[in-house]
Amino acid sequence: MEINILFIGDVVGEPGLRIVEMLLPNFKREYKIDFCIANGENLADGKGITPETAQRLFNAGVNVITTGNHVWDKLQQVKDYLIAEPNILRPLNYPKGTYGKGYVIYNLQNGKGKVAVVNLQGRIFLYPIDCPFRTMEMALAKIAKETKVIIVDMHAETTAEKMAMGWYLDGRVSAVIGTHTHIPTIDARILPNGTGYITDVGMTGPYDSVIGMEKRTSILRFLYQTPHKYEVAQNDVKFSAVFLCVDSKTGKALKIENIIYPEFNRTINEGALQNASTNNRWEENL
Repeated sequence: MEINILFIGDVVGEPGLRIVEMLLPNFKREYKIDFCIANGENLADGKGITPETAQRLFNAGVNVITTGNHVWDKLQQVKDYLIAEPNILRPLNYPKGTYGKGYVIYNLQNGKGKVAVVNLQGRIFLYPIDCPFRTMEMALAKIAKETKVIIVDMHAETTAEKMAMGWYLDGRVSAVIGTHTHIPTIDARILPNGTGYITDVGMTGPYDSVIGMEKRTSILRFLYQTPHKYEVAQNDVKFSAVFLCVDSKTGKALKIENIIYPEFNRTINEGALQNASTNNRWEENL
């Protein structure tokens, strides 16, 4: 029996929420989705998550929400929710006693069995928390007793750490899906022992931006190395996801496919080029 899974990349702010609410029902019908996961650590104003924003994702048709390092940015608003809601995760490899849980085993309503979702966080250029590799090893010993269909959200800064996790888990989980860096990669593939892999699923949010934030503010931070308040951008909003087809009996990935909608522009007209040239004279406008 096959299980069709949709993993939606980091949903950024109100623009990301709106496009998920608008498009997810259609994608679920088109791909006959049995189970949907979304990374939601940037739901609330681009950094953090709140019960209200999480509930909007659930209402749109998401079954499990994963997060990452920004899950704590609005901790006072979300800590009780992290404890009470079983289908919202924080990275499993935070120290014991941290609010929330790091994996969930979800019973599918269509009789296709169970899907486990594990949320991990890398350590390179991020917090020096527990080892994600050894943490995953311990979790697998428990999860494998209930299901072979296991999806891992590897939330990390470096491509090397994500790829290492993919190879480390090849043949032992259904998929390792990279998140956090917001830029979709083109390496979606099935590894030799049957694990689906992609380095980063990309961002569901505004691409006329610097990883979801207003371009001008982000550029000023780099120019002057001084604080400037981040604001979520609004334009060129895209839906970025990965479609997985998994064998429910073996847990092996049968298919993996990138989804980016609308697609990126590959050409530019002269008027747009002139506007871009004018808008990029940052020094003149400072």
